[in-house]
Amino acid sequence: MAEENKNEIRAARRGDWKTKHMPLKRETFVLCRSFSAEEMDALRLGNVPQAMEDKWFWYMRGSTLWAYRSWTGHCIYRIDFKEDGKHVVTVNRDPGQYKCTSIEEDKESLNKLLDWWTRRPYDHYNEWLSETYDALKKAGRG
Repeated sequence: MAEENKNEIRAARRGDWKTKHMPLKRETFVLCRSFSAEEMDALRLGNVPQAMEDKWFWYMRGSTLWAYRSWTGHCIYRIDFKEDGKHVVTVNRDPGQYKCTSIEEDKESLNKLLDWWTRRPYDHYNEWLSETYDALKKAGRG
């Protein structure tokens, strides 16, 4: 019985990583998107980074997902999931913590992240490659 519990996957919790509160400088928008039950289960599991390339720590508490940059612990996104698929996203706007200032760019980035985060198993390395490529492309170097 004890051996069986060792293999059980535990969902990530806030205390699993060093995190900082989202700053007062923030913005909100609505993200319209539906999720399957399996995708929501994947999000509820969260992610505790296991490698340097794994740039995100996230966990869910109730119907709210909190997403942090793993290296800094800065809270970048808070997603309040709604049953009607119109999820309320709060995004960090402190320029010392997060450089993006465009809701449209945030929607695009967050949708890509959610595409990765809802896959099982979660592939942090290929997400890192994709995110790095997107950043280089945006800078005119891709």
